[in-house]
Amino acid sequence: MSNVINNRELNETNKNKRQELLKGMILKLHDGVDPEEVKKEFRANFTGVSSFEITQMEQGLVQEGMPVEEIQRLCDVHADIFKGSVDEVHTRSKEEESIGHPVRVIREENYALTSLLEEDLEPKMEAFINHPEAPIKNLLLQDINLLWDIDKHYSRKENVIFPYMEKYGMSAPPKVMWGVDDEIRLAIKEMKQMVIDENREALKTHAPATLTKIKEMIFKEEQILIPMILEVFTEDEWLEIAEDSEEIGYCIVSPEGKWAPDRVSFIGNPKKKEENAPDGNVRFGVGYLSVKELEKIMNTLPVDITFIDEKDTVKYFNLAKERIFARTKSVIGRTVQNCHPPQSVGTVEKLLADFKAGVKDEESFWINSRNMFILITYYAVRDEKGKYMGTLEVTQNVKGIRELEGEKRILAD
Repeated sequence: MSNVINNRELNETNKNKRQELLKGMILKLHDGVDPEEVKKEFRANFTGVSSFEITQMEQGLVQEGMPVEEIQRLCDVHADIFKGSVDEVHTRSKEEESIGHPVRVIREENYALTSLLEEDLEPKMEAFINHPEAPIKNLLLQDINLLWDIDKHYSRKENVIFPYMEKYGMSAPPKVMWGVDDEIRLAIKEMKQMVIDENREALKTHAPATLTKIKEMIFKEEQILIPMILEVFTEDEWLEIAEDSEEIGYCIVSPEGKWAPDRVSFIGNPKKKEENAPDGNVRFGVGYLSVKELEKIMNTLPVDITFIDEKDTVKYFNLAKERIFARTKSVIGRTVQNCHPPQSVGTVEKLLADFKAGVKDEESFWINSRNMFILITYYAVRDEKGKYMGTLEVTQNVKGIRELEGEKRILAD
């Protein structure tokens, strides 16, 4: 897998491999292999299987010559192996199994991650540790770089799914899970550095522990997180999650298509605004702007802007052309504390407390990341009497500014 970078190819490989494994298990049943043995094989290779996949597998067996009657004869057995009743497997098409549905995306990514770990990264890591003469270092680093795609998987979970969990009062699981996600991120970075430094002794314990932690998180997502949110999230919310997910991106594999449930649009059909109708104006202390002009100005600024009100609730962020940090619409109405990993919450609350008490009006941080020098500045926003109204976060890549020298006159070449 490490040599295959194209997402579409990875998607196809993942799908075909699942189909071949499923067909192989049914053929073993056909040949009289003990169902309990096949069930163990299923559990070793799958965390779940959709009714769509089973239907596709059965169709493939028919096309390859297996009589329909034989598949029907085995129906009770393979339905038990696939952890569902015959009715569930053959007559129900669950919405979360549809192409592009966020749950299906999570499951496909988890399968791709498991394959990457078990088929590529683990054997290469073992060879690297135990056979220093093997020319495998660069291939191992390629796999670790591909594994870092997990950051997008976790970011979607944290920034798109967790806000809806909090809406339903499920605040503890997100906090715990986010903390472990960050531990995994750090562990992957450390593992990569150990490989670069050829620190094989440290890798002997660090690498297995890291990969085990990743697999445990996959299990928690499959067996705890997904069943929990499927119980409460509405279809409207899943649609918003799917839309927001696209901004962050996907891990190793991408959805084969956009999810489009068979339903009437929940957005409705508001009356279309006449093209020549005025937007109306927002009047300021000096001058005024139409709502459209104001929004376009905010989105044209070469900075990321986020505003939280006096109750620490996220009320607005602009849509700069090239965002530095991902923001999704689901953060609107969410407390800023829940938008940060647990270990950062204390720092956030201390800063806000200083702003509210009037101890500070501004605070800046700067970091090197992704070939950018990022300046993050927080400003306390106050009314004309000095009363705290909220905090404005402004983030920008100032690498180009720091590199400026001499002078350039306006309109100069």
